[in-house]
Amino acid sequence: MAQQLRGAVLADIGGTNARFMLTTDNGDSAVEHARVSDFGSVRDALGDFLKRHDSGQRVNAAVLGVAGPVLNNRCEMTNSPWVIDGAELSQAFGFNAVHLLNDFEVLAWSLPQLQDAELFPIGTAGQTAGVGPMLVLGPGTGFGVSCLIEGNGGPVAITTEAGHASLPAETGREAAVVARLRQRFGHASSFPHVSIEQGALSGPGLQHLYQALADIDGIHIPQRDAAAITRAALDGSCEVSRLALEMFCALLGSVAGNLAVTFCARGGVFIGGGIVPRFPDFLAASAFRQRFESKGRFQSYLRDIPTRLIMKSNATFIGLKARFATLTAARKGGTWDLTGSRLQAPQSPQDPTRLPERWNLKRRRSILIINSYLIPETWYHPCRSLDGLEPFSWLCMSDPAMIRSD
Repeated sequence: MAQQLRGAVLADIGGTNARFMLTTDNGDSAVEHARVSDFGSVRDALGDFLKRHDSGQRVNAAVLGVAGPVLNNRCEMTNSPWVIDGAELSQAFGFNAVHLLNDFEVLAWSLPQLQDAELFPIGTAGQTAGVGPMLVLGPGTGFGVSCLIEGNGGPVAITTEAGHASLPAETGREAAVVARLRQRFGHASSFPHVSIEQGALSGPGLQHLYQALADIDGIHIPQRDAAAITRAALDGSCEVSRLALEMFCALLGSVAGNLAVTFCARGGVFIGGGIVPRFPDFLAASAFRQRFESKGRFQSYLRDIPTRLIMKSNATFIGLKARFATLTAARKGGTWDLTGSRLQAPQSPQDPTRLPERWNLKRRRSILIINSYLIPETWYHPCRSLDGLEPFSWLCMSDPAMIRSD
């Protein structure tokens, strides 16, 4: 009887496209692409992929990078009707574990392994990365942001929803565009919000820039999607498309600079996503780098931070494999496991006031360490629920001193 191989499905699921890869003891499959609109659910798309890779291999886990916020190992996709639930997928496919992670969190995990040949430098100053947080951001169907920082014992990827912050306007022309977009989006609010993602830095956002510029200038334009706008800008066939793409690049520089000073990203700023790698030369010739550095007294600080475009296809799968290896090691090494943005507890002991030694709960430098996983700035303690029906729940502690150490 042939030895049964063990492996996992790795997936990068965006608002428009989903990509799948199988990693087993025998190596990795090729990355396969699927259009989200072709399937009613992630279960259908994943089932189709696994059916075509049914070769007796034991697939016992899945690690999914998803374009949206992950809560309790579940994600309601921001720009897609799919709802992805780790527990449902585990039951449907018989997986031992399913881990959901934000897609840009996964991309952040890939940054240390990217080679210079896989990166395109934007600007000539400060292209030698220093030591510090590494920031990754990028427009696609939406706008993603994550930052990889060095924790006490290993790197930690910070997940954000920064794409839903307000779009910054730094010129009169940009202010006029934002005002026009407020008119378009603000019918339900006295304080209409134009987000970074919706207003400019995404595929739909580029379309909104294109239409807003035409409206302001009173120009009749044909309807174009983001890909058509980009093509028309690059081949010079449409002036409004060129202006829209130039503003897109300038706003991307401003937003990247804002995020760089927010995270003190001395380790570099990396640009991913499905849009910008299509026009690296246009981005390099645009106002991106000037706007990135244009932060008043912090201009010299930003001048030393490199900005680079990720040109490697399927770079997310580097991060997915790295995360899968980390999670696999954690499952082998202890009772506790990290699932997306939550912790799963094992069966609780009879005495809830005593923390067994195997839980490896320690207090060090204002972080909680559970079997080598770092929980920065927030303290958790397992406790009895008030109704007594659930043996344990998670209580956030404001005072770390309340946590017992073995």
